[in-house]
Amino acid sequence: MAAKLILLRHGQSQWNKLNFFTGWVDIPLSVEGIQEAIEAGKKIAHIPIDVIYISSLMRAQMTAMIAMAYHQEKKVPVILHPGEGKLEEWAKIHNPKAAKTTIPVIRAWELNERMYGDLQGLNKQETREQYGDEQVHIWRRSYDVPPPNGECLADTAARSIPYFQEKIVPHLVSGQNVFISAHGNSLRSIIMHLDNLSKEEVLKLELATGVPVIYEYENGCFKKIADG
Repeated sequence: MAAKLILLRHGQSQWNKLNFFTGWVDIPLSVEGIQEAIEAGKKIAHIPIDVIYISSLMRAQMTAMIAMAYHQEKKVPVILHPGEGKLEEWAKIHNPKAAKTTIPVIRAWELNERMYGDLQGLNKQETREQYGDEQVHIWRRSYDVPPPNGECLADTAARSIPYFQEKIVPHLVSGQNVFISAHGNSLRSIIMHLDNLSKEEVLKLELATGVPVIYEYENGCFKKIADG
């Protein structure tokens, strides 16, 4: 049976709602974003999940945990803390039966949103009024032009794609189903890789908040089976 890969952009954050550039600022979900995570969870509730990957940012983590609260298997996500001292040492599960009812959750900064540099915290419309629509469009939608002191999409792809290939694909090769809760630009980068999109084609790719994109993986090939 083909392994499944679930990609989910986090639900609306409080700064999404305010139309602010967010990037690496660690903002939680809005009430609407919480509802989006609930609806996403219902859409993937029937798919067995063996491992979960999240970014290091709260909005992606909240989305994953809320979505999993609606999962039919009723397994409990457990966030792992490798290399974090007492968090790793003391978080041992000593009941094998309990351990079997959990799903490991792995945090990875490589899956974080694009870092927007000097734009972080700025209102998008006010930024357009200050710098002009064309300049802001270049910063937001070009492949290799970063905002001041920030990352372009190429920079995001340079960290997210290798991490995906090295850490996540082996789970799929072994037949495990993987759920990734992350961000618009890190997931666009991964989808660019999966769908063999050109630098021009990926610029047209938009991912809605809280809408799962699902692939099957078999014999080294990815096939999209659900997009929203």
